[in-house]
Amino acid sequence: MSVYDFQVEKNNGDDMSLHDFEGNVLVIVNTASKCGFTPQFDGLQKLYEKYHDQGLEILGFPCNQFMNQEPGSSNDAEEFCKVNYGVSFPMFAKIDVRGKNAHPLFQYLTKQASGIVSDQIKWNFTKFLIDQEGKVVKRYAPKTEPEKMESDIQDLLKKQPE
Repeated sequence: MSVYDFQVEKNNGDDMSLHDFEGNVLVIVNTASKCGFTPQFDGLQKLYEKYHDQGLEILGFPCNQFMNQEPGSSNDAEEFCKVNYGVSFPMFAKIDVRGKNAHPLFQYLTKQASGIVSDQIKWNFTKFLIDQEGKVVKRYAPKTEPEKMESDIQDLLKKQPE
């Protein structure tokens, strides 16, 4: 099993297979527009611009499970990211990332890379690094700035898929 086995919902309501990203290095992140970590969109966008042509994709999943920090619609979240941070990487429909209604993708991610105290995602901007074969390589805490992920991303981009 890999992340490619999952379907996600785009903002327009269409389903999309993560298989479409096969062969790329992925950063999957749960986001919120009214969070203390929201400025991380800037760092994520910079990584995307710097490494997209080399095979990096960043996938943003808005989530309203943490203190109502993403109260609007999926389209509101995407628009906020574009207008305020110039986000050009894909943003998907709002989802739950923890609890009984957690999206199967995030259930999988948290089982593959557990947190320090538990598997559960504790807050917005938990980031998962995925290799070109769809395997979870590393989990980053919400407070980890995107720039701190850069060397790990570079290492994966240099590695040829088996």
